[in-house]
Order: sequence, then C-alpha cells, then structure tokens
Amino acid sequence: MSTTVELFSAPAAEQDLAVVNLRELEDRAAKVLQTGPFGYISGGSGDEITLRENVEAFDDYRIVPRYLTGLDEPDISTEIFGTKVAAPIFCPPMAAHGLAHITAELGSSHGWGEANCPYTMATLSNTLIEHIATAHPAGPKWFQLYFAKDKGLNAELLQRAKAAGATAIVFAVDLERPGNREADMKNDFHFPSILKFPNIPGALAGESLGEIMKLFKHGLDWDDVTFVREASGLPVIVKGLLSPHDAKMAIEYGASAIGVSNHGGRQLDNVPGAIVALPLITDVVQGRVPIFLDGGVRRGVHVLEALALGASAVGVGRPTLYSLALGGWRGVHGMIEHLKQEFALAMKLSGAARVKDIHAGMLVPQTTSIRFRQS
Repeated sequence: MSTTVELFSAPAAEQDLAVVNLRELEDRAAKVLQTGPFGYISGGSGDEITLRENVEAFDDYRIVPRYLTGLDEPDISTEIFGTKVAAPIFCPPMAAHGLAHITAELGSSHGWGEANCPYTMATLSNTLIEHIATAHPAGPKWFQLYFAKDKGLNAELLQRAKAAGATAIVFAVDLERPGNREADMKNDFHFPSILKFPNIPGALAGESLGEIMKLFKHGLDWDDVTFVREASGLPVIVKGLLSPHDAKMAIEYGASAIGVSNHGGRQLDNVPGAIVALPLITDVVQGRVPIFLDGGVRRGVHVLEALALGASAVGVGRPTLYSLALGGWRGVHGMIEHLKQEFALAMKLSGAARVKDIHAGMLVPQTTSIRFRQS
C-alpha cells in the first residue's frame, strides 16, 4: 500500500467532521462501524467497572484557578525524550486500526503527525512498521512490542522499528492473555480475513485475539525489560503498570519511562482507574523518569489534571479510532486539535502559562460526594 499523502483524500462527508467533544465520538462511531469491530474497540472486561472508572475518576478532582497572572495565551508545547512536540498528548498503541477505516494505521499516523504529537506503532498493526513510520514526517514515532516467544523475532522487530525511525519502545506487559471481554464473546468476534498482521509471522487473519496471543510469551519477567532495552538501544517505556512497586522495579531494570495504564479497562476488571493509580506511582518515581498515562482522557481538563498529578503526557486511544472511523486522517487530526484547544483553554483559565507550570497544588480532591452527604 502506498504511503503517499494522496491516499488520504477523504470523501466530502469525512472532511466535514466537526468535534464538539470527545465523549460524543463513541456514539457517532457506533452508527458507522459494524457490531463486532465496534464491540472490540469500545468494550471492556467483566462488568466494565474499570472501563467506567477510567473516565469517571477524573471527576474526583477540582481545579483551583489562579487569576491576575498577566497570562495572555498559554504555550501547550512540551518536550518528550528531548524532542519538542505540539502538546503533551500522544497516541497509545492499539491493534488493528483497519477495523475503523480502510487507511488503517496510515490514516491514524498521518492524523497524529499532522498534529505533531507522538504516535505509537503497534505490534498488531494492519500495516508494516516501515509504512506507518513514513505516513507523515512530523511527530515522534514510538513502537509498541508484545514479547513473542521467539526472541529472535523480538530483536528483529525492535531493530526494524529503530531503522524506520522509532525513537522509543513501548513494552506492553499487561496482555499475556486477553481479559474477560464479553462483547467479543457475544459477537463471536474474529478479526476480518481481509485484515492482515504483516509484522508478525503466524498471526493469521480471521483469528480471535486469544488465538493470536498464543504467539507471545506467557510469564514475562523483569529480565525481559533488560532484553528490550539492550536489543533496541532506545528508551523503553514499560506500559501497563498500576503498582508503585512495579514502577520502582521498572526503573531499577533500566526503564526510561513508566506507562500508567490498565489497557483501557480491557484486561483485569476492578483495578484502579489510571488517574487513581497515577499519584501513587508519582510518589515512588520522584521525577526520576517521565510518566505517561492513558485511560479515560476525554477533556482538556483531564489532560491538565493528569499533568498536575505527575504525568508528562497522556494517551488518547479510543477517540483516535472513533475519529478515524468518522473522518479518516482528517477526523483524527480534528479530534486532536479540538483536545489541544480544550487543554489550552484549561491552562488559560487556570492560570498556567506553560506545561511545566502545571503542578499538584492546582488540584483539590472532591472527597465529599452526594452519596456520602445523603447517607
């Protein structure tokens, strides 16, 4: 498949995608996606308690604004691993973007590149790493690794990603087996036969996620972090951590960053929302390495809250696929630009001139809920 920009010429209906807020994208995408793919993208595990808490737990904080600061317009840009990006927002790894749109990862990568924010290429992409990396020249490209049983394949993938221009490796450690995803069970979901996984020999089209994951190692350990770091020669983000102890161990084994994530509520249910786990991990990390959070970010104020609690940047997952489904690369770009505008407004109204000015003192916990007052 060509990676030229001409590929992304969107029909008129796609170009007209207007984003009022990221929350509404899910309902809109449900109207254009088939039941199986939509369930795979939108669903969580078990009773979806964690899926809901990812979003709702942001409501447990209140922002304390500062006024008379002389602030005109805030600067929302930041540096990640020494590279300046337009905003502290990135695309986390997600499999099979071809479920959302014919352009698959070429479309999503182009949209994120147009926004000049980091994009993570996934092991289970429907597009070759080399093609994703060149879909748009702007914005850092990271590569997410699922650790295959074949160490030689892992080394090959890491070197291919590095050669293609990846500047960091996201080592996802929280998917040795898929979670209890009931939407996929009800829909008997298998990846469509037309969608290939060209980066992984043996990952056949038409299989379920559970079947594909049999190709990957079960029983990951800390030595695997060392392997990824040494085989890639790149900064390693250990993604999927919720435990402060695991964050401490990751740093001891050479991680360059911590990825606070519960896999979008798709793995073990009843674990903390990502924003709930963040302050505990921030306390342990003590600024030694960056912390990246994904899970539930739907508003500019969510970005501000996460940064105030210690994150260096936040990932926006499902809204990427929803906006891709609705508008191709232009939909993705429009979604990011809208979130950037909301974040800039949140900074302006709270009195933060630069990203580094955002701090924990800007938040207070909303500890007294209605249900407690009524009890």
